[in-house]
Amino acid sequence: MKTVKVAIIGMGTVGGGTYDLLTANHDKILSSYGLDVQIKKVLDKDEQKLANKVKPEQVCRSLDEILADEEISIVVEVMGGVEPAKTFITKIMQSGKSVVTANKELISKQWADLERVARENGVGLYFEASCVGGVPIIRTLNESLQGDNIKSIMGIINGTTNYILTKMTEEGMSYEQALAQAQQLGYAEFNPTADVDGYDAMYKLSILSSLAFHTCIPYTSIYREGITKVSQDDITFGKNTGYKIKLLAIGKKKDNDVEVRVHPTLIAENHPLASVSGAFNAVFLNGDFVDDVMLYGRGAGAYPTGSAIVSDVIYCALKTSHVYTDFENDGKVSEDINIVSDYESKYYVNLIVDDKPGVIASISSVWGKNGVSIKFFNQSAFTQNDYVPIVIMTHTSNENMVQKTLGEIASLPCVREIRSVIRVID
Repeated sequence: MKTVKVAIIGMGTVGGGTYDLLTANHDKILSSYGLDVQIKKVLDKDEQKLANKVKPEQVCRSLDEILADEEISIVVEVMGGVEPAKTFITKIMQSGKSVVTANKELISKQWADLERVARENGVGLYFEASCVGGVPIIRTLNESLQGDNIKSIMGIINGTTNYILTKMTEEGMSYEQALAQAQQLGYAEFNPTADVDGYDAMYKLSILSSLAFHTCIPYTSIYREGITKVSQDDITFGKNTGYKIKLLAIGKKKDNDVEVRVHPTLIAENHPLASVSGAFNAVFLNGDFVDDVMLYGRGAGAYPTGSAIVSDVIYCALKTSHVYTDFENDGKVSEDINIVSDYESKYYVNLIVDDKPGVIASISSVWGKNGVSIKFFNQSAFTQNDYVPIVIMTHTSNENMVQKTLGEIASLPCVREIRSVIRVID
């Protein structure tokens, strides 16, 4: 039997879930792994949270207490944000203690610095819980698919946006109505920007694509677009043509070319990801030999995320030597990697145009001039105040040429507004 003493920093939703799991499953962990995991210290700036949750002898009031306690070997950080989390984690690892964290923003932004400190001090830095909650995607990439070259990773990795889009699709809610309900249920923050504008998914994709492709993919290299402009018109078009709209995180690698992007996507309803609804998450992988693999589960919450944290605590405690990245993790794109921005896709475009002769011909000529082939072109029978909606879907085209075309179309006198541009996956 091995005794492992742990400290937890942060007693919010995830910290509380981690505390509950380590307490409730203590005997199971002991019998299965021979680890007597004991929570020795818990730190939170809100002392009322500590008083309501933890034993009096576990309460500590400063990081220094944890740093000075030689019995503590693993510290769980669930504060969130970049600072003071980075400073705390750095000091913890410099004191010879390993760290388990769920902090995706911190890892995506400061991974290089933190791993350097971990290596220098011979300690572990583990972050399974940073991506997709209770879904073991990082362990799968690191330890289950070593024999494959991962060609693509595509996922619904933000539960808030998936919940909103599900409500818009299944119940006909507007974006504003669905967001308000998500906030009432605690799926969305009062300030939902990190979720609905795609930042959360971008941070996670940076971590996952780096691990999948064995090269550093900084979050600054990822194209990001949120769901705030998705309308019921877009949802209805998808329903009528066999698609659903999801916020997808997409990473692809071919030779030394890598494309990484987060944006709303019309995905064919027979694709496995299209059936992922509510606040659930899923990641769809393709490897050169394993072919397609999908992992599905709850992407957030006290217990799913807490489960991933406890998994890392056990994993860390059982290690005789710690595991680090197998690529140069310096926070920069490797010189031999080309981040592709001119990728290929199909596109759905929703325009508002003048209701008069010659409009369709004018718009079609711009697409044709730029070599973008149109698969579907529909003018609505509904008109109001002399304008009419037009919906276009293209065949597979290049991003740069589509954007050039849209720029030219926007300048046409007959075009009042480009309401939506959504990429399409069959």
